[in-house]
Amino acid sequence: MQADNLQNFSFASLTPDLILDAIESIGIRPESGLIALNSYENRVYQFVAENNKRYVVKFYRPARWDQAQILEEHEFAKQLDEAEVPIVAPLVINGSSLHQHQGYLFCLYPSVGGRAFENDNLDHLEWMGRFIGRIHLVGQKQNFQYRPKISCEEYLDLAKQHIIDSKMLPVTLETAFMSILEQLIHETKARYNTQGISLLRLHSDCHAGNILWRDGPNFVDLDDARTGPAIQDLWMMLSGDRQQQILQLDTMLSGYEEFCEFNNRELKLIEPLRAMRMVHYMGWIAKRWCDPAFVHSFAWFAEDKYWEQQILSLKEQLAELFEEPLSLMSGL
Repeated sequence: MQADNLQNFSFASLTPDLILDAIESIGIRPESGLIALNSYENRVYQFVAENNKRYVVKFYRPARWDQAQILEEHEFAKQLDEAEVPIVAPLVINGSSLHQHQGYLFCLYPSVGGRAFENDNLDHLEWMGRFIGRIHLVGQKQNFQYRPKISCEEYLDLAKQHIIDSKMLPVTLETAFMSILEQLIHETKARYNTQGISLLRLHSDCHAGNILWRDGPNFVDLDDARTGPAIQDLWMMLSGDRQQQILQLDTMLSGYEEFCEFNNRELKLIEPLRAMRMVHYMGWIAKRWCDPAFVHSFAWFAEDKYWEQQILSLKEQLAELFEEPLSLMSGL
């Protein structure tokens, strides 16, 4: 079970001095300042140490994951690294990859550069398919014991409750928004059926922002790793209209099936998973709204215009649920 506790999840006491003290507590001495990297859920900083090596330190949001869940993430990364999958894995320092200082859990990574992944490049997509296949080859060898599964309860029901509890939904739009949200949740639950589909350990947040391209993909950020269907690590690579998505998916799966067999029945899960991600994203922001960083970064969440746009987006996604699932050109 997740350890999320809304009363105790802030970074209020994570000062620069505390960060530097934490790093030094494991024998690493920063020689540069701290450069904040783009991360909302956790706090992530790049720095140069006295050995002239660049590192990234990640402080986990308190009360989100417990130690056992974080260590499962690290063990998965270690297994992928040992299988020569290009994953940026946490460093083992003083015999452990996870450290604690003044109540904060943190870890260190090597600093890895790269350019943005081009998800409209078919050659890149084929590479991605092969490497996701290799991730899943490792992922299916054992199960997560502590990390949760992708579920309608968390991604739909709990997210809906977070939206309600946040009081961010404008009163004038409440009826229209909740009506379409309830319909979308109902239809998504009816379609997210994993019977006859193998569930495995996943990256689970495999989008372009979590891939650094340098002579091939480098995967980062297993923070959301959990159990689910293989298609979860593939569908977020898709973009464009239906025909473009079919071509992209076909290209990825041609590489994927060099390492893992793909169950075509998973194609029917793409739109339910997309709907779950949409609702979960809104719930995530609502749940974190008491964090000043979220108020600053997602100021549009408090505007009527945002909720008007979401009503339209949810209606469009509801219509997608009634469309035929994507099919494959190659007949895999």
